[in-house]
Amino acid sequence: MRAVFPNWPAPANIQAFTTTRVGGVSAVPFNSFNLGDHVGDEENAVKTNRALLVEKFNLPQTPLFLTQTHSTRVIQLPYFGNNLAADATYTNQPNQVCVVMSADCLPVLFTNKQGTEVAAAHAGWRGLCDGILEETVKCFRTPTQDIIAWLGPAIGPTAFQVERNVVEQFAAFDLSASTAFKPDPTQEGKYLGNLYQIAEQRLNKLGIREIFGGHHCTVNEKELFFSYRREGKTGRMASVIWFKP
Repeated sequence: MRAVFPNWPAPANIQAFTTTRVGGVSAVPFNSFNLGDHVGDEENAVKTNRALLVEKFNLPQTPLFLTQTHSTRVIQLPYFGNNLAADATYTNQPNQVCVVMSADCLPVLFTNKQGTEVAAAHAGWRGLCDGILEETVKCFRTPTQDIIAWLGPAIGPTAFQVERNVVEQFAAFDLSASTAFKPDPTQEGKYLGNLYQIAEQRLNKLGIREIFGGHHCTVNEKELFFSYRREGKTGRMASVIWFKP
């Protein structure tokens, strides 16, 4: 079982990682460590994989899995409601596990430098454009200059092909976002976008300067990562963060 761990200057009590597709029990095309229960995988396989997540990575509890809808809704943990339609979780309580799932969309993990607040956000292009990162950061009591962020594995800038209207939607929010898109040399009228660059721009505007990660491509690293863009029917990785007391 493999995971990707942030290389960032987080406090020692912060626990954070993104799972890979390696090490679970799901059959093709969800092979093998699929954590999504909404993608068509066998229910028992997903349950086993989620139990393995808790056991193998020493999670302090079974995490709350969101119903992700590319929204800007953030749930604060602990949460006792029934509406799990959200795309980020935040907590200032120890041993509350924040989790988002992805298979090309950008997972972003946050902590403050004191190790007393953490969050996980799922930033597909629509959620990123609409402000999921901004809404997540609003939950923090810490000044933004004391927040650090890690950009987990997502579709990379050589694989994220979009139409012109996507470029225009990002540019309408922030004109500088246009610099994150380049014409696709292989197909006229298409563009290649850099989600990592856009996320960094957005976080910089909030006052967050310490941003790490952003080096993987889920599409091109097929041995490690699920990719919806590459495979269509596929599993989901989980990006996880919590802090110890």
